[in-house]
Amino acid sequence: MASFPSAARLLLLVAAALAEAIVFAFLKDAIRKDVGLAAALLRIHFHDCFVQGCDGSVLLDRTNGVDSEKLAGGPRYAVPLGRRDGLAPASLDTILGALPPPTSKVPVLLSFLAKIGLNADDLVALSGAHTLGIAHCGSFEERLFPKDDPTMDKFFAGHLKLTCPRLKVDNFTANDIRTPDVFDNKFYVDLLNRQGLFTSDQDLHTDAKTKPMVTRFAVDQAAFFDQFVKSMVKMGQINVLTGNQGQIRTDCSVPNAARSAGDELPWSVVETAVETLVL
Repeated sequence: MASFPSAARLLLLVAAALAEAIVFAFLKDAIRKDVGLAAALLRIHFHDCFVQGCDGSVLLDRTNGVDSEKLAGGPRYAVPLGRRDGLAPASLDTILGALPPPTSKVPVLLSFLAKIGLNADDLVALSGAHTLGIAHCGSFEERLFPKDDPTMDKFFAGHLKLTCPRLKVDNFTANDIRTPDVFDNKFYVDLLNRQGLFTSDQDLHTDAKTKPMVTRFAVDQAAFFDQFVKSMVKMGQINVLTGNQGQIRTDCSVPNAARSAGDELPWSVVETAVETLVL
């Protein structure tokens, strides 16, 4: 007969598989109804990991204004399990200040990422998440006014000015002009054609440290997907909580009530889930 630890581990694995199946089915239906949510889910994951480590702190209720999001069409990969949830919500100011602004260039971005264990390969691959989603005029208006950024294709700049005719306009446009609702490698094709929206994106094709990988990803989607998976897993392990740190929330948006130190897992929830699976 199996020992208690192995039985407990089996219970966890079964419950985790059930939870993943439920989440996947929910997201698949949600994305079908609104593909724009894919970019949102990516964005919230990025902000969660860069704010206080990957602890779900941006999901807590006090962080109003953060969009929820979901994936559409990209590579599927196994997400490492077992990370615990943070106890304190991240403030909106902390969230907004967690990432370098879109006006940043590659040296600034690499310096920031080096502090959390990421490198140039990760920068180029993770930037590929901009194959989905939208951008507000204010995030790239410095490339249009008072004059066009010379690194931007002039016809593309003219096209953008139809949406953003002057400073301080709150309109928006797709991040990727080629396939805005599909997770693919066309973002890098945009960069090769000087049609990246943000300074931080277009500079990937200008800087000698990142240009070769941009060029490769533009012609090899499989290579992009492979590195994206590696970088997502790597990013997902930034400052994770383990052991007695944090908690395992029963409601993603609300910290659990205080529980005894030995109560590491809401077993009633897990057991109910397993019974449902078996039945």
